[in-house]
Amino acid sequence: MHETIDHLKTTPQFTLLYDGECPFCKREISWMSKHNRKGQLAFEDITAPDFNASQYGLTPEAVMGVIHGVCDDGRVLKKVDVFIKAYRLLGLGWLVAPLSWPLLHSLANIGYEIFARYRVPLGNLLGRTKCETTHCQKKPQ
Repeated sequence: MHETIDHLKTTPQFTLLYDGECPFCKREISWMSKHNRKGQLAFEDITAPDFNASQYGLTPEAVMGVIHGVCDDGRVLKKVDVFIKAYRLLGLGWLVAPLSWPLLHSLANIGYEIFARYRVPLGNLLGRTKCETTHCQKKPQ
């Protein structure tokens, strides 16, 4: 008989709310998933039919506008703070450590807002997707 060892089970400490129809978002989540060996991160697709932003005190427009993450204590983070928290939990905090510095943090948030606003047209430009709304769709063959 094989016994389950409960102390090895990990409850996610942070849930990333991501746009599952955005090619950039999907690529980042895929990368994070591969490095999520301890299971400290969970991922929730905001484009899933059963996604309800209000369960986190958010609106659909807010979660579609920029990335959000929910801590296990219910606090909601957004923009660059989401990446800082996620990378730290993955044991890769050194990659994003400079983003915690006040001036760089402010600049990174501004840069991220611009990127988030134009991620769909940028995805089109790079040929990854064809997007006719705020959600990305696969290019017709």
